[in-house]
Amino acid sequence: MVIHQYRHAVGRRLWELPAGLLDVDGEDPLDTARRELAEEAGLVAADWSVLVDVAASPGFSDESVRVYLARGLTEVARPDLGDDEEADLTTRWVTLSVAVRMVLSGTIVNAATVAGVLATHVLAGNPAGTRPADAPWQDRPTRFAERKRTEGPA
Repeated sequence: MVIHQYRHAVGRRLWELPAGLLDVDGEDPLDTARRELAEEAGLVAADWSVLVDVAASPGFSDESVRVYLARGLTEVARPDLGDDEEADLTTRWVTLSVAVRMVLSGTIVNAATVAGVLATHVLAGNPAGTRPADAPWQDRPTRFAERKRTEGPA
């Protein structure tokens, strides 16, 4: 499942995996992933594992992303998102081979999505190569959620 969503920083819509910010102070990253998968893609998963952790620009940013592999998917109704940025996204099922071609052609450029697609391709047929969903995450970002808690709503 990939989503097509507008990203202001690059001024266009990008193909990405369903994802979300760790913006709730103390929320478990897996709970965030579950919530975002339901909100963005209308899916719940029976089985979760860690594919990769990505620090895209550690030379100037502490941003770190954890990419999960969600299996045993079931469709659920997406919540009403009103005017939220996610209300405008579209979803599409693509095969893994198509997703890999989208990465290699430059159609998919989001770093976490590139890493997730290529890791899934490498592990195809060997899901034992993933880590448990609760594996330690040394570079887990916490500052954004802490700032939201201390500064309050905008």
